[in-house]
Amino acid sequence: MKTVPLTAYPRTLGRRAGSKTLRSQGRVPAVIYGDKATKPQNLEVKAKDVENLIHHSVSENLLVDLAIEKDARPKRLALVQEMQHHPLNGTLLHVDLHEVSETEKVTVMVPVESIGEAAGVKTGGGVLEHVLFKIKVRALPKDLPEIIEVDVSHLEIGQSIHLGEIKPPAGVEILGDKKVSVLSVAAPITEAQEAAVLEGAGATAGEVEMIKEKKEGEEGAAPAAAGKAGEKAPAAAKGAEKAPAAAAEKGAAAPAAGAEKKPAEKKK
Repeated sequence: MKTVPLTAYPRTLGRRAGSKTLRSQGRVPAVIYGDKATKPQNLEVKAKDVENLIHHSVSENLLVDLAIEKDARPKRLALVQEMQHHPLNGTLLHVDLHEVSETEKVTVMVPVESIGEAAGVKTGGGVLEHVLFKIKVRALPKDLPEIIEVDVSHLEIGQSIHLGEIKPPAGVEILGDKKVSVLSVAAPITEAQEAAVLEGAGATAGEVEMIKEKKEGEEGAAPAAAGKAGEKAPAAAKGAEKAPAAAAEKGAAAPAAGAEKKPAEKKK
């Protein structure tokens, strides 16, 4: 990876208010990190300089030859670790730099790009799928690739290129599970399959509606049943009132009849 020059300045203003003032002056807050023994240093860079680096770079990995004005260590080699942008207008807000050594290997994520047209796509109507858009590599800073290109022209439908099948550039080690698929060609979706998917989605929606209606019916049925029970209760009460009355009448009539028979037997 080629180094690009970038000039930085010791930060004179801190905190949130200071950051706003810096941005109004066309500068952006930045921080450079080193090893554990080195404390992070607050810097500021020109927003226009960083934007020019972004526009002219092939990937997001940038190796900068950092020149710090009026610093005890005016020259440093650093990787751009992160750039923070405003979520709405995209304005650059902050830059994180990581100091590296020319003689020590570093680990970064590198984008993967396909080369050529897959045979399964060209003749079979298949679809090229990017399973991994970035892969992890380790190398010396000067050997770091900006992108890794993979030839997919030989891929037929159902075939894949795995991580272990990618040939890295000289001095670069690809990290990760070698069996993981990076690029593959999938079979095209037929009209019947698409119709089945749509039909399944419609059926699922219909089942949800039916269940909803059933629940509403059950909830409506409960009050109705309660209402009928409420109507029958008074009728049962009326029957209960009649039963004691009838029993009382029969009980009263029985002794009277017995009383009439006993005197008649004595006369005989």
